[in-house]
Amino acid sequence: MTETAAGRPLLEVTAVTKSFGALVAVNRLSFTLNEGEVLGIGGPNGAGKTTLFEVISGLSPATAGSIRFAGQDITRASAEAICHAGIARTFQLNAAFDSLTVQENVEVAAQFGRANRAVPGLRLDRHARAAVETALEITGLTERRNRVAAKLPVIDRKLLMIAGALATEPRLVLMDEPVGGLTPGEIDRIVALVERLRAAGRSIILIEHVMRFLVQLSDRVLILHHGEKIYEGAPKGLVQDAQVVDVYLGQGASKRLATYLESRT
Repeated sequence: MTETAAGRPLLEVTAVTKSFGALVAVNRLSFTLNEGEVLGIGGPNGAGKTTLFEVISGLSPATAGSIRFAGQDITRASAEAICHAGIARTFQLNAAFDSLTVQENVEVAAQFGRANRAVPGLRLDRHARAAVETALEITGLTERRNRVAAKLPVIDRKLLMIAGALATEPRLVLMDEPVGGLTPGEIDRIVALVERLRAAGRSIILIEHVMRFLVQLSDRVLILHHGEKIYEGAPKGLVQDAQVVDVYLGQGASKRLATYLESRT
């Protein structure tokens, strides 16, 4: 893990709050992410995890606090500007243009996800075409490039979202429940993909309820509850934290996770 050239973390979230009227979804949350690091975020439903992604990506700006990315304040930046700055994300639901092919979906991301275009044009430039090919290859979708998105199975739709994110050539990828609803074998495919991205130096924040996936890939884990941080540290410390066990894991899941962590040492 390395910091940015300026000696600062790649992402700095400082005392961020997001309120919806009287409901405080994220409450004075602070954390940092170094370049090349994988941060896993877990917590019960309603803990504020996806809302946090909405805030970081600019879809729902923070009520208070600040967010800095690569040394620049993006707290009030638009979603478009944040994407162009180098933050891409995927969603819980399988978002895609259903009537377009796999390749066409990724081309849209490559064409518009990296910079504003006064005259969009009808053809991709050489750089965008290369970004599309790289994204298809790393996600294993090259042979499915001509399939219409609406007809893809769940695993391929999740891979398509990741391919679209990668086509924007981001420094940071936010993945919201990338293995939700997948079989164990399909989860292993996403694990291998994230490991390839990590090996290439990509910075990643993962939200996931599948704890085997989260602890296997994360350098650090952040657990939220009612919008507040209740744990931040190494994955192995999760099962030793009484509050995490009480409000999130439960005794049974905690024992299974402890066995899994022991098997990896």
